[in-house]
Amino acid sequence: MKAWANFSLTRALSAAFAPLFFAGAAFAGDESRVILPQYPRPVGERCVEPADVMRVMHMNFILHQRDETVHRGIRGAQHSLRGCIDCHADYDGQGRPIPINAAGQFCESCHAYTAVNIDCFGCHRATPGEVNPMRPSINVGAVREPPARQ
Repeated sequence: MKAWANFSLTRALSAAFAPLFFAGAAFAGDESRVILPQYPRPVGERCVEPADVMRVMHMNFILHQRDETVHRGIRGAQHSLRGCIDCHADYDGQGRPIPINAAGQFCESCHAYTAVNIDCFGCHRATPGEVNPMRPSINVGAVREPPARQ
């Protein structure tokens, strides 16, 4: 095949697919067409980091804190899993905490949206103050009244 014929084919395919590409790019910027995960409002006034940072980096923060806790014995730091659960857990009509990994709750809603499995709660508690009978050494904190929502 001659070089000019190859060039013509490339030009023809580009002309055919360019409108599809630009139409997709136009819709990509329209956030009103994207269905975002829905979850309960956190109880705190603001997160320990800006929301856009947490969306991208929360797993790094949790893993770093895990290393600090397991290897150095540092608990209750800024990026602790306990802090996340205490702020983001929701409560039912009787004031009982709903597991944060239950359907429609904070962790589960975003992880389902992004098709990521959560394996934290096989060992860690999924509600504030809950006792995990499988891991009594990590059960810190007492059951308390649900915080008031703003």
